[in-house]
Amino acid sequence: MSFGLDLRADRRVFAGFAIYSFSMGNIFPRLPDIKRAMDIQEGALGLGLIGVPVGTLVSLTLAAPLLDKIGYRKSLLALIPLVALTYAIAVQATGPLGLFFLLIPVGLMIGGTEIILNVEADRTEAQLGRRIMNRAHSFWSIGFFAAGMFGSLMALGGIPVQLHLAFVVVIAVIGTYYLLGTYQPAPARPLAEADAAPMFSMPTRPILLLVAVTLSAMLMEGASLDWSAIYMRSVFDSSAFVAGMAVATFAFFQATARFFVDSFVERYSPHGVAQALLVFMSVGLVLVVFSPGPAVSLPGFALLGLGTSAIFPLAISAAAQRTDRSASVNVAAVAQTSFVIFLLGPPLLGFIAEHLGLRYAYAVGIPLVVLSFFTSGALGKKPVPATV
Repeated sequence: MSFGLDLRADRRVFAGFAIYSFSMGNIFPRLPDIKRAMDIQEGALGLGLIGVPVGTLVSLTLAAPLLDKIGYRKSLLALIPLVALTYAIAVQATGPLGLFFLLIPVGLMIGGTEIILNVEADRTEAQLGRRIMNRAHSFWSIGFFAAGMFGSLMALGGIPVQLHLAFVVVIAVIGTYYLLGTYQPAPARPLAEADAAPMFSMPTRPILLLVAVTLSAMLMEGASLDWSAIYMRSVFDSSAFVAGMAVATFAFFQATARFFVDSFVERYSPHGVAQALLVFMSVGLVLVVFSPGPAVSLPGFALLGLGTSAIFPLAISAAAQRTDRSASVNVAAVAQTSFVIFLLGPPLLGFIAEHLGLRYAYAVGIPLVVLSFFTSGALGKKPVPATV
């Protein structure tokens, strides 16, 4: 027996992305409190946080057959609350090594949820005959914005991290079953099984160009989510609420851009949109790296949110449109190769931050933005139609 809201197919996908990101996003505004409680530096925290991408990479590589066997409905209704629960367990860690091992199950849950929600968005696009992927990811950012605001308020109220994330588990369970209680998976695309990608797809030269386009956006998104609150506390000694607002500001502007970006891709081109986003990202980086105070840093994080919003989805779309191999193989090659590189981000930035400061950690993104700008032609230079 199912219960909950009876949502339209696209709105159900949007709701799934939002409650999922809210369930995973509450830890990020509390990272300064976790760092202080463990009495560790940025490098050690970065090594602890790498547990999430390790688990996610394993799950993205191996979980699809298991999810197919269990069924998407049962899996999704369990996985989203489990994301919140595993995070609540992970923050019981007393040191970075314990945090690393306890975050691996978080990554396993996140990888499974990512597979289901992105496949569901793709199938719903095919069912409706119009693109919804960027808008679906805008709702992911909206959920993250809500998590940033909620986490900031919890920090402002002095609520312990462990109690805060335990409360998020309750919200995740209620929200998941209320928003997705009537969820039934959309029908698979025709011949999808015959087009399945291998466990690891080797990138070709054109795929490596697409990976190069995504590097700056992926690294700066990770840096803004993982390190922005700590940046505000460490560089400016900001209050817990202002530090959390850095996460929320980034997510809000990322959500806004993702919500409206499709109309610009249709009017101009993926290449033109990406170059505009990279300009926003570069200005945001300059503001963050050279900021004299929080009043300048927050607009910098807003511009980073705008700049990172749609570059990776545009690269995925470009990979799917290539004809040298099947779409699923090319998409998997971009996603997996980019993610392996992204895996190196948290410890690298943490190491730089510990030895040179967080400003220099963000400065690493500047040459990557230049690389992305000059390879962005690989995304396609013609406007993209609204239908799929």
